Amino acid sequence: MSKKIDGFSKLTKSEKIDWIIKTHFKNTDHAKKQLETYWNSDSSLQTRHDEFIENSLSNFYLPLGVAPNFLINGSFYTLPMVTEESSVVAAAGNAAKFWSTRGGFKTEIKNTLKVGQIHFFFEGNPKELVTFFERRKSDLLKVTIPITKNMQARGGGIMSLDLIDKGDVLLNYYQLHLGFKTADAMGANFINSCLEHLSKSLIQFAKEDKLTNGNKNPIDVVMSILSNYVPECLVHAKISCLIKEFNLENNDVNGETYAKRIVQAVDIAKSEPYRAVTHNKGIMNGVDAMVIATGNDFRAVEAGVHAYAARSGQYRSLSDAYIQEDKFVMELSIPLALGTVGGLTKLHPMVAWCMELLENPSAEKLMEIVAVAGLAQNFAALKSLVTTGIQKGHMKMHLLNILNQLNANDDQKVAAINYFKTEQVSVQAVDDFLEKNKL
Repeated sequence: MSKKIDGFSKLTKSEKIDWIIKTHFKNTDHAKKQLETYWNSDSSLQTRHDEFIENSLSNFYLPLGVAPNFLINGSFYTLPMVTEESSVVAAAGNAAKFWSTRGGFKTEIKNTLKVGQIHFFFEGNPKELVTFFERRKSDLLKVTIPITKNMQARGGGIMSLDLIDKGDVLLNYYQLHLGFKTADAMGANFINSCLEHLSKSLIQFAKEDKLTNGNKNPIDVVMSILSNYVPECLVHAKISCLIKEFNLENNDVNGETYAKRIVQAVDIAKSEPYRAVTHNKGIMNGVDAMVIATGNDFRAVEAGVHAYAARSGQYRSLSDAYIQEDKFVMELSIPLALGTVGGLTKLHPMVAWCMELLENPSAEKLMEIVAVAGLAQNFAALKSLVTTGIQKGHMKMHLLNILNQLNANDDQKVAAINYFKTEQVSVQAVDDFLEKNKL
């Protein structure tokens, strides 16, 4: 049972580990050794990792893999992917190889606008508030210049500022709704700094203008924060080829039949939320793996993407597929607020490595590459679903995990990998095989 402790954050790393081990683990030596095993042998590098978060005790490793042969807008890329899920990297690589001989992936940035909001309440006359806002709008923008001038020099800054009356959903509730462009930065800290500075000026100007007589705080600001819903920070990715070229290897079914099956599968995901969630999760297998590899915020991306999938009022597929004349077409539009400067992009050595692998892209270029990873993953999943089923390929990739789980030795692993090339993989089947082959 856990125990309460005061001042834990003030303890040294060693003291924190000692307390954790003694109060939560039976085999204290083993528990401590597990933490130390994952420390970096370079003490300065370990210190850098420890400083990323509070109360750091050790590192938690995830595999970094690569998927080559991605032809994107005429250039080849090798994509770095950080994930623990079997078959994700292999599926991405297979999709990349398939489309590399069929024109590759085409992408387009639709917009890069991000959103920040000041949420406040005002109990006075709405018309008086509108008049105040129109009179003071330019002053509100001016107070942010010390914060925005460097971003403006890079082509970013505050793009719009609007007053929105939300009284129809919450009594006396209003927003200042701002659009931002943040160049190659993800921009969360920049946006939040602008908003908090702006909110103080909003309150000050309201008092100076005596917005409502007798009210010392005419505007009650509740919070100022960016939104991770970025429907106008949008990238589009597309694949297409002639139906006659849409022949999948090792199968006798013609390209037209496969194309129709994939179109039907996407149509189902556009109309059935239970299927749409899993469909979009498959897209995010590719997206998240790259977002993590490049040091971006996958939680923010996930939240924004799933909100976008529900923008119609029903949760739907993010991708679309159709047959146009004699071509199969599949496309994906997805909101991605990403950065290539700031955050961990320069602090985490492996993030820097991944960025160099991608030829140090701009934020817009990274958006395009990440969207392609999502579309490739979606295509690979649907390709399996409408042919052999998802488990055949997935369980083949999962075989090593099962063998390790069952403590197979090296000789048994070699024998099992060879045996299951033609046999169906399951935990029970692998366990039975190991029992019969105690090498």
